[in-house]
Amino acid sequence: MRGSLSCPLRCGDGGSAAGRRAVKALRGLGVAALLLVLAHAVWSRSGRSVPEGPPDPGLEVALAWRDEGAGNLLAVQPYMVPADYASQERFQAKLDAYLAAAASRGLLNEKTVAVFPEYLGTWLAALGEKASVYRSGSVHAALRLVAFTHPLAFARALLTSGERDRAKAALFRMKAATMAGAYQDAFARLAARWRITIVAGSIVLPSPRVEAGRLVAGDGSLENVSAIFRPDGGVEDALVRKAYPIEEEKAFLVACPLSGLPVFATPAGRLGVLICADSWYPEAYRLLRAKKIDLLVVPSYAADDDCWNRPWRGYDGAPAPSDVDPADVGRLTEGGAWSRYALAGRFASSGARAGVNVFLRGELWDLGDDGRSVLVSAEGEAKATEGSRRDGPAILNQWVPARPRP
Repeated sequence: MRGSLSCPLRCGDGGSAAGRRAVKALRGLGVAALLLVLAHAVWSRSGRSVPEGPPDPGLEVALAWRDEGAGNLLAVQPYMVPADYASQERFQAKLDAYLAAAASRGLLNEKTVAVFPEYLGTWLAALGEKASVYRSGSVHAALRLVAFTHPLAFARALLTSGERDRAKAALFRMKAATMAGAYQDAFARLAARWRITIVAGSIVLPSPRVEAGRLVAGDGSLENVSAIFRPDGGVEDALVRKAYPIEEEKAFLVACPLSGLPVFATPAGRLGVLICADSWYPEAYRLLRAKKIDLLVVPSYAADDDCWNRPWRGYDGAPAPSDVDPADVGRLTEGGAWSRYALAGRFASSGARAGVNVFLRGELWDLGDDGRSVLVSAEGEAKATEGSRRDGPAILNQWVPARPRP
């Protein structure tokens, strides 16, 4: 009996010691994990003081034609840097400064339509992040920091992203609600403050819609969209959705039907909006002409520094329309192709009285930028930015003719 009891007792003693060691090890791991989580939480919330960025280069103002009392198209070509996206307040203040400059020159009235460039709202994805995000040398490094700061939210978004560029899509999904809210509030306040209509550039969001008077993000595919804000600060129910993303964009964006292109009633007339590459396709102009537009605006972004003077590589993301001369590929410069096949070259077919094409400029990480904002008259005359206005902040004003010119 004693023998039969002694072994279990000895084994039990050994087992208890091993168990205690295991429990102690688990506790140690738990403490280490907790410390790691706490350290990450402290790190992710620290370093968020963003110093003031350098002031904009001198603002240039270009005026076209004369005031006939029918309103004006105000193309705002902002010069953006990463720190402009540190907070909604900072983003809004940056854009407000351009409108204040326009107001000081008598360029804002109840019939003003202010037009901001493509992708202006997209980098609200960096809103509220660590200062190191805004100091990053590349956009990829900045986005990696954002993902590392929010690992669980990023992982959840990654699981629901089936795009070719899953990481980029996940980041936009992760920040979608914040982006939509900041974009809505900033532009609504600007429109109401200055009592003007605003074409709010564009922003990338998952299946966005306007619900109960606010722009909200959904759970579907990512779209490049523009919202229109009225002089009372309200947002139009219809969104302008990009139909022709280029190949680089197609890695994370979906193409939206061109047939859904809306037209907006403004105090200056019926307004059509084409987002960047959509302005290269004649079908868009036919659709807008059928809807009897008065005004046509094109928010744009041209990536890569100095691309404007390089040889044109042809249509990107979709086949070239039948009216495009194949010999122009490589013969024209990028800028020459914009003049021939985008707004300046196709404007007459829209039936509109006035048009503007405005580009995003600045130093947004390593993205690069180029482009020449342009004003177009009913006669097809185009006035492009010149001199320092090409690469710095600018305001271009196009007075709308009171009636179509003969």
